[in-house]
This record gives sequence, C-alpha cells and structure tokens, in this order.
Amino acid sequence: MNSLQPISQGGKRVLTTIQLAEAFGTDAKIINRNFQRNADRYEQGKHYFALSGEELREFKGSRQFDDSLKFTSILYLWTEKGAWLHAKSLNTNQAWDAYEMLVDEYYSIKENVVPLSKDQALVTVLRTTADLVEDTQSLKAEQHEIRKLVHEIDHKVEEQITLTSGEQRRLQKGVAHRVYEFTQEKKEAARLFRELYREIKDRFGVASYKDVKRKELQSALRYIESWIPRKVS
Repeated sequence: MNSLQPISQGGKRVLTTIQLAEAFGTDAKIINRNFQRNADRYEQGKHYFALSGEELREFKGSRQFDDSLKFTSILYLWTEKGAWLHAKSLNTNQAWDAYEMLVDEYYSIKENVVPLSKDQALVTVLRTTADLVEDTQSLKAEQHEIRKLVHEIDHKVEEQITLTSGEQRRLQKGVAHRVYEFTQEKKEAARLFRELYREIKDRFGVASYKDVKRKELQSALRYIESWIPRKVS
C-alpha cells in the first residue's frame, strides 16, 4: 500500500476507482456497477467525492494520472467509508484483506496536525489568563472562577476525546490477536473480525471502533481479551 499515490479531498484521504479496484483485486467496471446498483447507500462527502467540470480539471492538473483518466468527465474519489461499502459488496477475502491494509497504511495516515477544538483552545487561553492574573485580594474571586471554568471545560474535553492513531492500532492488534486465537482460516477470520468490531461498537455505543473514548481504552482491551464468538467453525 506504500506505493499508492496519496490523494486528499475534503480533508480526507481518498482513492480513485482504478486504485480501489486494483487493491481489491477486481475491475473498475465492477466497482462502478456495484456503486450504481447500491447508489442509495452511498452519500457524497461521506463515502465519495464526485468531481466534474472546473473542479475536475484543476484536480487533474495538480496530479499525474495514467491515461485511462484523461477523458474522464466525472471522477469518483472513495473515502475509507466508501471503500468499506465496496469491500462489503465484493465480499471476497482479498477485498477484506486489502481493506484492512488500506485502513492501517493509507486512510489512517494524518498529513497535517489536527487543530485544537474550540473547547481545547479555550482551555489553553483560560489557563494562560489564570496564570497571568495577579494574586491580589481584589482579583482572587475572579481567579477562582477562571480556574473553576478551566476544570469544567477540562472535564468536558476529557469526556469527548477519542483514541489516538496509536491507540487505534493497539486496539486493532488486540482484535487480530483474539480472532486468530480461534481460527487461521481467512474466510472464518474475516467473519470473526466483523463480528468482534460490531460487538465493540455495540458495547461502547459508537459508530466506529475509532470513536471509542480514550478513557475507555483499557476497558475495551479487556473486553476483547475475554470475547467469545457466537460460533466458531
């Protein structure tokens, strides 16, 4: 996956249809056909970006593509969630294996430092303000209120923080270790991967394992270690 030319759109890593087809071991026509058959399941901006007109010309002009895209009038770029839907449509071992690698080695790469959230930025400003306030009798009450507000916002931010990329990888390794304790057969392993990730999402009330709260990481790892699949073939 390291040979893939990085492409970003809308602040997300994306892949062209041809790149996705090659990774999944299929043909671009099949990717397009699956998309057309299930178009109602795909949401633009979430699963894909469709470029045309001037936007497409600018996009092509800033990158070196193969000749197969030279006369393309609409260019589809697939996000991580879009790639998951295509892997689900194909439902082959190669597609699932490739999807896992894409998540680990392509989609999860962060090209820029993530900016502070509004709450985190406010905490930083308030901390600085509190440190600069003179410790005089007349300002003690104001200083106390500032530090109280900092504590409340700190707590709110802590409740919202999700796993870092390193912690996500740690959880992924825990899942893989547990799955392969039950089977080494690819098809069965793919089923168990899906089952365990689904149960993690249900257990912690998140849309993706990446949304697990940072403070719940140890709880999630313990859950994975003790997890038993519904049926082991």
